[in-house]
Amino acid sequence: MTDVTDGVLHTLFHSDQGGHEQVVICQDRATGLKAVIALHSTALGPALGGTRFYPYASEADAVADALNLSRGMSYKNALAGLDHGGGKAVIIGAPEKIKSEELLLAYGRFVASLGGRYVTACDVGTYVADMDVVARECRWTTGRSPENGGAGDSSVLTAFGVFQGMRASAQHLWGDPTLRGRKVGVAGVGKVGHHLVEHLLADGAEVVITDVREESLRRITDAHPEVTVAADTDALIRTEGLDVYAPCALGGALDDDTVPVLTAKVVCGAANNQLAHPGVEKDLADRSVLYAPDYVVNAGGVIQVADELHGFDFDRCKAKAARIFDTTLEIFARAKADGIPPAAAADRLAEQRMAEAHAR
Repeated sequence: MTDVTDGVLHTLFHSDQGGHEQVVICQDRATGLKAVIALHSTALGPALGGTRFYPYASEADAVADALNLSRGMSYKNALAGLDHGGGKAVIIGAPEKIKSEELLLAYGRFVASLGGRYVTACDVGTYVADMDVVARECRWTTGRSPENGGAGDSSVLTAFGVFQGMRASAQHLWGDPTLRGRKVGVAGVGKVGHHLVEHLLADGAEVVITDVREESLRRITDAHPEVTVAADTDALIRTEGLDVYAPCALGGALDDDTVPVLTAKVVCGAANNQLAHPGVEKDLADRSVLYAPDYVVNAGGVIQVADELHGFDFDRCKAKAARIFDTTLEIFARAKADGIPPAAAADRLAEQRMAEAHAR
């Protein structure tokens, strides 16, 4: 455990990935709860971010994920125009094995103990029903069901926001904010991806999809026989004539193996942390691939859960999510003016907003 602790402290106090305000280690032996809550920044307001429930290989991996994800939420919330900083929680373990009502209630008590500095929501491995349970112990919980005063599934507006980012990419690259006549490949057609496909088809795009789950593919092809299925992601990214690649599954989709073989001219998708490591954004730029930063275009969901705290209004949320189009164009313009990749331009804009908040 000493090595884990030393690694965490070094990351927090000495690395570029650190700078977190607070990291809380939570344990409830009776329920088996082991969790990490990381607050990266509260400069813009209470930290907001989901709870990930995942069977990490080690506690060190869980801490590292919480730190990386919470930092990403600071940037996402800043560019979404929200009065929230960035936070994230991870619960260690396989949810299908250890998740229970008692464990979620215990977790809710830990979140509540932070007194509103952290607002939690759904993420990988947690769902609306889980947030309903957590909310019984913690009023700083969002992403709840409509029956319990919440907004329900946030994937609808997440997909809508990604589509706005894609429209902005088309405007920047081709001079027209539409995907009509373009070939778009979507990797991962689950909660968010299948909504994105609907937007693309309605806009007149030609769509190619892939997913590891056969039932997810069938849901789309049964309704839309014109949609093409690629054998896997490797085949999808090599598809001839592909205009846009939309990673909508797990992170790390863009790495040293995938970037050189991409046929698409635009990457714009819903997955978090798409760049496998620093430098990938430059590799994309060197190949003239336009990258719409993931945390910018996938912010529709966090816009929705943030709005829930003020009395959810879908039309108000959709109007805010529609602004992702303008934000994405602003990032592309700054990237061009500064001679830097869009990912770096997005970081600069987010850091500027957080710095201005600190200065007030």
